[in-house]
Amino acid sequence: MYKSFYHFLMKYRTTKPKDAISRFANSAYDDLSFPKNSEDYDEISSYLELNGHYPESMAVFDDAWEEYLITES
Repeated sequence: MYKSFYHFLMKYRTTKPKDAISRFANSAYDDLSFPKNSEDYDEISSYLELNGHYPESMAVFDDAWEEYLITES
């Protein structure tokens, strides 16, 4: 079983984000409603599309998701 996408994403969290994935990870960390236990692309993607306060485009999520699938499979 995969760990959640959120758990995977937290390895990119940093106090001084230097790239898009770090900013995305920090935003997810600060978002109390982020689906932290989800392993489902559609659930997370829908959440991000409906909550437009993320600083980068969905392309960052897609790139992070690809890495998640490669790393966690």
